[in-house]
Amino acid sequence: MNRTLLTAYCLLGLFGIVNSQTPKYSNEFLSIGVGARPMGMSGAVAASTDDATSAAWNPAGLNGIGSDIQIAAMHAELFAGISKFDYGTVATRIDTNRVIGFSVIRFGTDDIPNTLDLMDASGVIDYSKLKSFSIADYAFLFSYAKTSRIEGLRYGGSAKIIHRKAGDFGKAWGFGIDLGAQYLKGNWQFGLMAKDITSTYNAWSYNTELFEEAFSATGNEIPKNSTEITLPKLIYGAGYRKDITAKISLLAEINADMTFDGQRNTLISSKPISVDPHMGLEVGYNRFIFLRAGLLNIQKVKNFDKTETTIVQPNLGLGVKLGRLALDYALANIGGNETPYSNIFSLRLDVNKRPK
Repeated sequence: MNRTLLTAYCLLGLFGIVNSQTPKYSNEFLSIGVGARPMGMSGAVAASTDDATSAAWNPAGLNGIGSDIQIAAMHAELFAGISKFDYGTVATRIDTNRVIGFSVIRFGTDDIPNTLDLMDASGVIDYSKLKSFSIADYAFLFSYAKTSRIEGLRYGGSAKIIHRKAGDFGKAWGFGIDLGAQYLKGNWQFGLMAKDITSTYNAWSYNTELFEEAFSATGNEIPKNSTEITLPKLIYGAGYRKDITAKISLLAEINADMTFDGQRNTLISSKPISVDPHMGLEVGYNRFIFLRAGLLNIQKVKNFDKTETTIVQPNLGLGVKLGRLALDYALANIGGNETPYSNIFSLRLDVNKRPK
């Protein structure tokens, strides 16, 4: 394989989507979700989330933490281990009504071969010059939540800084804001999450001198500095929590994700707006062990005989709470029916300050 083809295979996929400058699916790594507990419930937690992971799901839920400080972390290997997805957050209570949090998210694929210098001018391969690079997306979230004077109402927001990096070939910086609210009434819980409420802009810049020769030789368009736009998304949630017996608890929730970036293949699909419902269930025993399940990606698929079939993707989860430490696991599919399921592990730790 000659040098230009090797280079094209390494780089062509990096900039194809970005160079189209379409807002659809921009920053989609932030739609995967964080934490094995909500992932086991297929992300249907906008109304019920009440721990440190709320910074990503609905910042209003940060006011549900019952300790002075809560630390949460997650590691997942997606697509059969090809990509790594890591998350960490620290939430700390200011007083009885206010909580702040800081979160870091990384989604990346590492050790991608860089063959730009693999061959010299005479066509001789020198494997000592074979290098590797990473494609990674980062998000840094600064969150704030407060309990309203209205009984049962709490609200919050997250300011997020986005950094996307494709080796030394290109990088982007972006900024966005999420807002959320929750309302609790008896056993019922309601939530509203407005993601990228101001639209999130990613400004890309490229070191074209590193790959211009390969792209020109293969007839591909050389990307130019550009801007991606992530349009707002609204997530509505309604949940019901009840203690069935003294030891058995039940939580059921349904969410509806509303997007405005063009027609998507969702259950309710149209050009101005698409609605993607998903639902989750959690059953707890003695507040010690929790079983979870959920359904998402409800889609209509056309068959060869021109009929339509409705498909869904189930997720499963398991959690154990040991005092101040909670360990959670989820078997989740985030990429579609053609991708393998991923193992997701996370933990949460509650820390209380020593009395003075």
